[in-house]
Amino acid sequence: MAWFKRTTKGITTATEDKMDIPKGLWYKSPTGKVIDADELARNLYVSPEDDFHVRIGSKEYFEILFDNNEFTELDAKMTSKDSLHFVDTKKYSDRLKDTIAKTKLNDAVRTGVGKSKGKDLVVCCMDFAFIGGSIGGVVGEKVVRGIDYSIKNNIPFVMISKSGGARMMEAAYSLMQLAKTSAKLAQLADAKIPYISLCTDPTTGGTTASYAMLGDINISEPGALIGFAGPRVVKDTTGKDLPEGFQTAEFVLEHGFLDFITPRKDLKDSINLYIDLIQNINIR
Repeated sequence: MAWFKRTTKGITTATEDKMDIPKGLWYKSPTGKVIDADELARNLYVSPEDDFHVRIGSKEYFEILFDNNEFTELDAKMTSKDSLHFVDTKKYSDRLKDTIAKTKLNDAVRTGVGKSKGKDLVVCCMDFAFIGGSIGGVVGEKVVRGIDYSIKNNIPFVMISKSGGARMMEAAYSLMQLAKTSAKLAQLADAKIPYISLCTDPTTGGTTASYAMLGDINISEPGALIGFAGPRVVKDTTGKDLPEGFQTAEFVLEHGFLDFITPRKDLKDSINLYIDLIQNINIR
């Protein structure tokens, strides 16, 4: 006779009660380096072993750029509408609801106004977690309103791009945002207000074809993917093997599409330095 006999079949312990290692305790970079998650956060989500810059969102960039993380968010409640009643694997309206619930974001860009090194700054920052950082009507409108705020108040403007390009669920409406934002940036230039464009991983598609490459100074984080079409599409179209490092920030810098590559820990100092140089302010 067996000493023990299971009275009920299957595992009955609830998932939340299991004593597994908590998720996020360790992070493994693409090069195989393993780092404690808390240490990674303290290092601004840059792996100290190989300098790999982990993707972060607007929350983290605002913490980096604004003094004491103090800022006012503009148009925070603006959300997208499914005016075309678009359906792919699910309704666009349902996708929006699910993404908002999952990410706690209302769309793929946030605009903050605050002090950076004691000076006023407007920052529009994209969130890749929201449908791949895709550009829709709300993204275009919030970027334009951020630029309008800069013009009205004579405050430098920073755009942080992290996007897969135009949002297909909004069709031509999304493509219209490229011209809309580019035209507004021309007004910003006419007002002689500095514009710094920061390209992060990834900056592709319509984002690259519009505001991401229109800065007075275009900068990037190390290793970021920057391009229009992806490497696979380019290779299939041209029928040629691509050079090593194709579309990395370093490759793009070498070919003249970027002005500087700036490590994340230096972003705040560097962006404020570039703005001072554009405004011809004495550097101490």
